[in-house]
Amino acid sequence: MKLSEDGKMQRNRKSSRCGCRAYMRIVKRADFNVPEWRVTAFSNIHNHELLKANEVCLLPAYCTITPDDKARICMFAKAGMSVRQMLRLMELEKGVKLGCLPFTEIDVRNLLQSFRNVNRDNDPIDLIAMCKKLKDENPNFQYDFKLDGHNRLEHIAWTYALSVQLYVSFGDAVIFDTTHCLDAYDMLLGVWVGVDNHGMTTFFGCVLLRDENIQSFSWGLKTFLGFMKGKAPQTLLTDQNMWLKEAIAIEMPETKHAFSICHIISKFSDWFSVLLGSRYDDWKSDFYRLYGLELLEEFEEEWREMIDKYGLHDNKHIISLYALRTFWALPFLRPYFFAGLTSLCQSETTTTFIQRILSAQSLLDRFVEQVAEVVEFNDRGSKQKQPRKSQKVCLKTGSPIESHAATVLTPYAFGKLQEELLLAPQYASFVVDEGCFEVKHHTQMDGGCEVICVLCEEQISCSCHHFEFSGILCRHVLRVLSSNNCFHIPDPYLPSRWRLNSSSSINPLSNATRQHSEKIQLLESLTSALIAESIETKERLDVACEQTAMVLSRIKDLPRTTQSANDIVYNCPSDLILPEVEDTDGIVQSFTMGTSHEPLTSGKLKDRRPRDGIDITRKRRHYSDSCCGHFEHDSSDCPMMEGDNLNGDALGYI
Repeated sequence: MKLSEDGKMQRNRKSSRCGCRAYMRIVKRADFNVPEWRVTAFSNIHNHELLKANEVCLLPAYCTITPDDKARICMFAKAGMSVRQMLRLMELEKGVKLGCLPFTEIDVRNLLQSFRNVNRDNDPIDLIAMCKKLKDENPNFQYDFKLDGHNRLEHIAWTYALSVQLYVSFGDAVIFDTTHCLDAYDMLLGVWVGVDNHGMTTFFGCVLLRDENIQSFSWGLKTFLGFMKGKAPQTLLTDQNMWLKEAIAIEMPETKHAFSICHIISKFSDWFSVLLGSRYDDWKSDFYRLYGLELLEEFEEEWREMIDKYGLHDNKHIISLYALRTFWALPFLRPYFFAGLTSLCQSETTTTFIQRILSAQSLLDRFVEQVAEVVEFNDRGSKQKQPRKSQKVCLKTGSPIESHAATVLTPYAFGKLQEELLLAPQYASFVVDEGCFEVKHHTQMDGGCEVICVLCEEQISCSCHHFEFSGILCRHVLRVLSSNNCFHIPDPYLPSRWRLNSSSSINPLSNATRQHSEKIQLLESLTSALIAESIETKERLDVACEQTAMVLSRIKDLPRTTQSANDIVYNCPSDLILPEVEDTDGIVQSFTMGTSHEPLTSGKLKDRRPRDGIDITRKRRHYSDSCCGHFEHDSSDCPMMEGDNLNGDALGYI
């Protein structure tokens, strides 16, 4: 026993029963965010007698019932067999001696108890009744089901009202996860999810399938399309299930189907760790590099080199991976839009989300209601809004492109664009032809990406396909835009699904006629540039506030035209609040549109530290359409507006 300095006994690190020094040390590693366990040390020296071979199976760690055995036990119970009869029959089937199954009679009885009721013929009726009740309460709730020849539930699918609305805006890229089962009900669980403009996981629908085959998956996919009015996603991400692959090809022929790389990587330890031995880690590193390549030619060439290097020509898993490479390798997927769903971080988020749904299992007739609570939908189909901490966007480059994007994109999407903006200066741009550029890293001698940029036609593309893949412009395009003195991103390359106003509601500005779109974009660009330039000094800020108030007053004096088919009045919603933008010096810019005189944000400004003894603390100013920028007065008593000589013609412009 170890003694501490103060004389108190410390816990003995050996076995608390007999001091046995046998041990096995394992280490958890997470390469590519996929956890693996490695045995790093092992000692088999015991100071006691070991159990006999027929007694080891009685240890809790060995008393496991496989899914196949669970299914047979459930079938035997439905046939009216006793537990002892089940055990004897399974002993004969497996060819083991009496009492040598890896589970005992108590384990089987506990399993049957966990089923709650083995004969569940009434449960499906209760589940269908629950869906009918929700449909009566909310006509927009949708469900469908199928009964077998014995009038028992075979499949059932449902979705909520808000899920259908969200699918309209964010149903371009979808994950269909079928890797989980509801053991208590012996049914496969399928969940449709996506990601919204804030990068949050969005629930689209749920299905329970009795069997795992092409017919079952086809029914689920067809039902889902019926819920969503026939609109199929552009891309669909699933696990590597061949039956599901065939069903998608039948029901969604225009959808790009891909396999989740996480599900593939999770099998590598079983497939290759013993085969490759000490070279396993090197092989994984080579595979990850292959997975992230940009060009198809590079992938094909380096795949052959990898096969030769590790001697895997005849390995069945390698042959299968190569045959299905168009379903998982990024060089083949980049021309399609996946909204970031292929990233490992997003895959982990989706798994956590589905685990919350699985935690809703209790009685089958309550499952639909519990799923609604877990995914924050109530029985009326509206989402329970959780208070979210207001997000601030930090400007890091001083680029007008960055300032403009910060007012349009959500903080999540802007963060992705900002990552590319920060890397863009590391690349050199060379003119190859009119509208064609070669962009390469400053350390690169050969290669590079080809960028097509014809601004007058708003035509932009890059050979890396980053925009097509994620909806965010790449560093190569941003470098070309900067070199060509373009100070804002063209509107088509700020996708609506990543914008602040991307929702089922219609933005009033989106109804503007096409003939005014260029002027609106110019005004947005000028506004962004005005803010970026004004915050440099207090004097600039004061001049900007003064002149902006004067210009706005002049505009309001102009007559309004009546709204018709060719003319439209652009009214910004009074509740439209864009995110706060903070520059690298800590000054908060609060972009607010509307006519309200009340402050719309309550967050505190960062306290500015004085530099060289000068107090540079700045107060947040609120700009409205009827004041000069100072608080506690409006245009009626504004000192800047006093005097008869300030008419509309006398007001200046910025």
